[in-house]
Amino acid sequence: MTSTTTTIEYFYDYGSPFTYLLDTQITAVADALGATLRHRPMLLGGVFKATGNSSPMLEQCKPKATYGGAHLRRVVERYGCEFAFNPHFPINTLTLMRVAQAALDSDGFADVHRALFRAVWVEGRNLGEPQEIAAVLTEAGADAEALIARAADPEVKGALRATTEEAVERGVFGAPTLLLGDEMFFGNDHVQYLVDALDAAQAGA
Repeated sequence: MTSTTTTIEYFYDYGSPFTYLLDTQITAVADALGATLRHRPMLLGGVFKATGNSSPMLEQCKPKATYGGAHLRRVVERYGCEFAFNPHFPINTLTLMRVAQAALDSDGFADVHRALFRAVWVEGRNLGEPQEIAAVLTEAGADAEALIARAADPEVKGALRATTEEAVERGVFGAPTLLLGDEMFFGNDHVQYLVDALDAAQAGA
């Protein structure tokens, strides 16, 4: 049985560019460490509202916003991944994240998850629109009609809301956030600290 110290909880929202960048790396990191990666879809807008935080992409301090753009470019270059800023940003991800919750336990989750991130941050599609979500799901080989219907189920809506509330209660204020037990690692640039913590936890097990 996997202990809690080898489970990485991954709180995410498809509307975050830095989360997309982390997503291109985190599965390989977890696999290399022999850790279990637990996907925890949440509603980032709800987290922002509850914590008083806001998207760094909407930064009002111009020098900080300029630096943030440079940081984003550097991460893309370092990871060597495809990236294009979405012209529809910011989008309302409520329906999208409900779909993510609905897909969580499906056999095709990995393909759906990858396709949704690419649609937003590589292909520049407007996944604030349900018909566009359906198109991406179909292209990913999923039953779009069934997933979207399940996303509207009160149980799925409640699960997404509960995860969002849990995230806030545990100190999450943005995305991406990784939790190793009670220890939090925010942002794609703190993965190495998580690796160090996991190595230490496994060494002491």
